[in-house]
Amino acid sequence: MRALTSFFGSTATLGALLAAGAAMAQESLPVVGRPVDGLMGFQPAATELARDLQALDHMLLILITVITLFVTGLLAWVIIRYNRKRNATPATFTHNSPLEVAWTVVPIVILVFIGAFSLPVLFKQQEIPTADITIKTTGFQWYWGYEYVDEGVAFDSFMLPREELAAYGYADSDYLLATDTAMVVPVNKTVVVQVTGADVIHSWTIPAFGVKQDGVPGRLAELWFKAEREGIYFGQCSELCGKDHAYMPITVKVVSEEVYAAWLAAAKEGNVELSSIATPVELASAD
Repeated sequence: MRALTSFFGSTATLGALLAAGAAMAQESLPVVGRPVDGLMGFQPAATELARDLQALDHMLLILITVITLFVTGLLAWVIIRYNRKRNATPATFTHNSPLEVAWTVVPIVILVFIGAFSLPVLFKQQEIPTADITIKTTGFQWYWGYEYVDEGVAFDSFMLPREELAAYGYADSDYLLATDTAMVVPVNKTVVVQVTGADVIHSWTIPAFGVKQDGVPGRLAELWFKAEREGIYFGQCSELCGKDHAYMPITVKVVSEEVYAAWLAAAKEGNVELSSIATPVELASAD
């Protein structure tokens, strides 16, 4: 949705303001949620949900590593101790009741231990709190639509072509990640996102927020997050949805309450591009 010309008066003026404003916006909002070549692991956690998920993953990695080392060591010991050379006459017993009880009970204890930590994380994601802002997002083939349900603001978000990245203040490495418009939310506010699909199943995902929700046509699912750090965060549709599945990214800009209020006022007038209504002073306070 690029109905900006009437807001600024002319197409030429709009282009100049958009290019200059977009560059200032991206410089002032750090790109936090972006994959980095050559690195492994999670993106920096920007929400409590993401921190919980990453902590759970780290705990499970330690647990699985211990189990793997134990089983590998046990296999090695059996191979060495009971090979044909060292144990020419094999034993004839058929079972060992204490051992069988142990290898049944121990995995149960491990699974209960994992559940004691993982279920609270799952419940925290699924128990939707009272929203400060409610946004409905709809997946289309192949772009996202956003509707601020309490504000009367709605727009579509399309992937930026490589040649337009610089005009919007993005780096070339943001190709396939950056969009022409973005979901804009204030920092430290509870945002509830209602997710659905218009045609096939899509999935709205922001890794740095620790959220992922399928958008199923005819159904309305919900997720929530509370971003604790201003910046630009990227995600992508995470449900195979057709030939252009790889070309429907997600951009979320987390800004200060002042910048959000200014953006919302302009968005109600038809201008949903953050950079074209923010001033350097506002953006400096949002950095």
